[in-house]
This record gives sequence, C-alpha cells and structure tokens, in this order.
Amino acid sequence: MSTKNIGIIVGSLRRGSYCRAVAKAAASLAPAELSMRFIEIGDLQMFNQDFDDDGNTPESWVKFRSEIKTLDGFLFVTPEYNRSVPAVLKNALDIGSRPYGSNAWDGKAGGIISVTPGSLGAFGANQQLRQPMMFLNILLLQQPEAYISNVASLLNESGELTDEKTLGYLKKFMEAFSNWVSTVSGS
Repeated sequence: MSTKNIGIIVGSLRRGSYCRAVAKAAASLAPAELSMRFIEIGDLQMFNQDFDDDGNTPESWVKFRSEIKTLDGFLFVTPEYNRSVPAVLKNALDIGSRPYGSNAWDGKAGGIISVTPGSLGAFGANQQLRQPMMFLNILLLQQPEAYISNVASLLNESGELTDEKTLGYLKKFMEAFSNWVSTVSGS
C-alpha cells in the first residue's frame, strides 16, 4: 500500500484547543501508510468572491488551495458552536472550492471527528459539516462515526488525550479511515 498524504484541518483556533489535542492523538495513532500533516486555516481571510474576480486573490488562499490539491484526503476535527461548525472551518471549505470550476476538494477522501466538553459529542457540528462536503464531493467515511464527548475529562494536565478507551477507539477509527482513503484513491 502506497503512502497517502492527509491534511488535518482543525476547526478550533483556541489556544489549548480540545480539537487539536484529539487531532494530535489521532495523527499519532494513524497507520504508517498515512502521512499526516496539519493544515492551518486561522490566517485565511474571509471568503469574498470579488478577490478572485478582481485578480486580487489573497496569498493565503493561493497557498491553501495549492496545498490541499496535493493531498489525498483530509481529516476534519471540529468543535460545535451553536449546533453548527465554526465559521473558520466553513470559510476554509469555501476558499478551497473556488474559483468556480476549480474545486480543490473534489473526489478526495474525508473523515470527521467532532469534539465537545459537553455530552452530545458535537453531533450537530458533525452532521452540519457533512452537508457542504457532499456538495464539494469530499467522499466521507460513513462508518465508524467519531463523536468525542466530555473531552476535558479525557485529557491530562498537559492537554494530551490519555484516556485508553478513547485512544483505542481513535486507533480503530484511523485504521478505517486509512482503508477508506485507499479505497477512494484506488490503491
């Protein structure tokens, strides 16, 4: 099996982000055939089609689009804000899908992990994120689903995910994700 390059996109910009802690743990548990790297989205200007139309495309957009075009798949790790995804994550999806006809996400594998300090596993954000991804033709892993509830209680004093049961589940999720990426990419 050939190595697949996977971008990790974290929807929380917060210092001490629970999502980033879970994403780091997931990356560390990924099978060897996945080469994982974080794709930062915090510096992306808000999407405005006028920038592309007027030939004033922000350099951060150019770099972001170029980077995601080189990847075989994406792992999205999102918190839930008001039963939806953070604006920064939706903004990244929009930027990567434009200009019209140049959808950098098209036909690539995707997986979602939603994270919350609450008890519902950020179910709303997970389901909301699936809607634009279907339109963008990001081919999502459907099973297993990954909802991490009560995340604050699963981290140690250094903010690292240490709960053995959750780590075991994430390992199985990452194995399924690796198989999905291979299926989507045809190798």
